[in-house]
Amino acid sequence: IVIGGGLTGSALAYELAKKKVQVLLIEKNLNFDNATAYSYGGIAYWCGTDSLTNQLCEEGIEIQRHLSEELAIDTEFRDLDLLFTIPKEKNPDEVAKNYQKFRIKPELLDIKSSCILEPLLNPESISGCLHFPHGHVNPLKVILGYQRALKKLGGVIVEEEVISLAKKGSKIVGLTTNKNNYSGDKIVVSNGAFARQILQTIGINFPLYFTHAQLIKTAVTELKLRTLVMPSTTSRFLMEEDVTALTKNSIWENPSNNLQGEVLEPGAIQFLDGSLCLGQISQIITNLHAPIDAKSSEDKIRGAIAHYLPALSQLKGKWYNCQVAFSGTKSFQIGKLAKIEGLLMFSGFTSPFVFVPPLARKFAHSIANHQEIEILEEQ
Repeated sequence: IVIGGGLTGSALAYELAKKKVQVLLIEKNLNFDNATAYSYGGIAYWCGTDSLTNQLCEEGIEIQRHLSEELAIDTEFRDLDLLFTIPKEKNPDEVAKNYQKFRIKPELLDIKSSCILEPLLNPESISGCLHFPHGHVNPLKVILGYQRALKKLGGVIVEEEVISLAKKGSKIVGLTTNKNNYSGDKIVVSNGAFARQILQTIGINFPLYFTHAQLIKTAVTELKLRTLVMPSTTSRFLMEEDVTALTKNSIWENPSNNLQGEVLEPGAIQFLDGSLCLGQISQIITNLHAPIDAKSSEDKIRGAIAHYLPALSQLKGKWYNCQVAFSGTKSFQIGKLAKIEGLLMFSGFTSPFVFVPPLARKFAHSIANHQEIEILEEQ
């Protein structure tokens, strides 16, 4: 049983079905109302920082390049330039130093070169840009492709909400949804930000966290954004490190509506149909269902976009909030949970569109062949 029908759960369920494993995928909302559906769809195959993540980057981009053919659906894959904007007040050379640890080093562009590559940039707002090679897909098409292929292989998908896990001694034997009880030999928790809530039903406070991510999805426009634009800031990662420190465990064990941190990252991506995602605000609020001030959030996003990409700031669009999982200082959480038989994790991904496809294959291979899953320990 795989819990969660976003990118992680759908990819893993498909790869398990390819290995002739009997699979049930449980998703509470099959209308694509999850973090994947509201993501940019970027494939950061440059982001490896060690032997494992470097290998996964190579494998991930290779899989994405051929996924349309494999899944019999157009995922809208394309190679795309990524620009990290450097604010006017920052020294470009100093900012570039923060990005030298990655598998592919960025090209430092001056203001003129940046604006040639992306004409919609405001030259008055930047001192330059960092340029990375990047990939891009339509997130909805990828999820739909995985799910359709899963069903063709005999997998089953149900639209139900998981309420609790069923435990017998030290073994997980099934789960309860809002509609049914299910039993299974293995249960994989792949429902992102909601994984922590599920695990707490059996007394586990797992080190998986989440932000409330807010963005705007626009209508189709004739304006053409040539690149994926994002800020060259590490503020969100620093915030995530701060709120996952051991001294702050209590804020996650006792959820509240209190704002623990907020980062605004003005960026934009245009899809092939001409619509855009404008974002984003990441807020640490430990209550999954905390109320968010939509108007204030949208105003902040539009104000920040106006600074860097003024032509996009007033496009008609709809504001969204979703919960996005992260794993503190790790790139993902994969493997068996210690001392609990039959319970597995496959969640908390940073850069999911590059890491999830290859790891889903490796994970499914290990399960199908009854092998030890060692990726969690290597991370």
